[in-house]
Amino acid sequence: MKKITFILVLLLSLFIFNAVLAEGSNNILSILTYDSFSVSEDIVAAFEKENQVKIQFIESGDGTTMLNQAILSKESPIADVIIGMNSIMLSRALKNDILLSYNSPELANIDDHYKMDQENRALPFNFGNVCINYDTAWFKEKGLAVPASWDDLINPVYSGQLVVENPITSTPGIAFMLATIAAYGEDGFIDYWKSLLANKIEIADGWSTAYYNNFSAGGGMGPQPMVVSYDASPAAAPFYAETEMETAPTASILSDGMCYQVVEFLGILKGTQNQKLAEKFVDAILGKEWQEDLPGQMFVFPVNKNAVLSDVFTKFALIPENPAMLDPDLINEKRDSWLQKWNDEILNNY
Repeated sequence: MKKITFILVLLLSLFIFNAVLAEGSNNILSILTYDSFSVSEDIVAAFEKENQVKIQFIESGDGTTMLNQAILSKESPIADVIIGMNSIMLSRALKNDILLSYNSPELANIDDHYKMDQENRALPFNFGNVCINYDTAWFKEKGLAVPASWDDLINPVYSGQLVVENPITSTPGIAFMLATIAAYGEDGFIDYWKSLLANKIEIADGWSTAYYNNFSAGGGMGPQPMVVSYDASPAAAPFYAETEMETAPTASILSDGMCYQVVEFLGILKGTQNQKLAEKFVDAILGKEWQEDLPGQMFVFPVNKNAVLSDVFTKFALIPENPAMLDPDLINEKRDSWLQKWNDEILNNY
């Protein structure tokens, strides 16, 4: 009798323990994202208080590393939500079937242009354009016109003036390469890159090196007055300035097809035990308050049409009217072969 009672007590204890664990897990919402993701602490705190939950951000390196981690752990997901899949890697995320479909009510406030998954597994939450930034003072001092076309960039008058990032190791780098593919096609982009090489472009491993070491207006007083960066980058100096600036030290080349648009997505990971909370979190990020917070935190643009940009972004971060963009499925199919070709014929001859 005592043995039966002991077993019953043990089973009851285990039941209570598991219930407590389950309740505790529901009070933590885990968000898998890349290292550069940022949001204002007060906005996160308000969401936590309203929903009686603790947000745990799991930083996983760059966007590619983050997605790899989500795919490798899809049988036992390490998070409830993933943030930061971009349009260059979107098809890979969808084909690996790691996301739940969720028709957020906030989708009604987002232009269809940014929606690239008909099943709403990946929901757009920001966009930006990779463009060539230039040092305005340098060009003014030299009395040189800013290049306005792909052909201009390979004109000898601009020899040695552009630094780009390696597309194999850099997101802006691959976006710039995709823009050249959009302009010259799969069969012609390598010839164009050979012309860039002949015009003495510099190739850096990543954006930080290119912008802060090579770019003449990036802080390091480097030798190149042009760098592959983002359309929002020119707003950075005025945004952080202690006194209001009338002009920015940099600007973007916004000619048709010379920028490449990158949309970023978030989604709810399959296997989450906190689906309702995850849905609320997605609604929050796509909502007006969180969307208006994005530019000042990450220098990207909101997709919610009701979000209002601050004056510094409307004045200094100009958006190209006709950026280049390739179909995500085509990128997924051809990306590796394009990168291999670029490596063999451009990087190996750099």
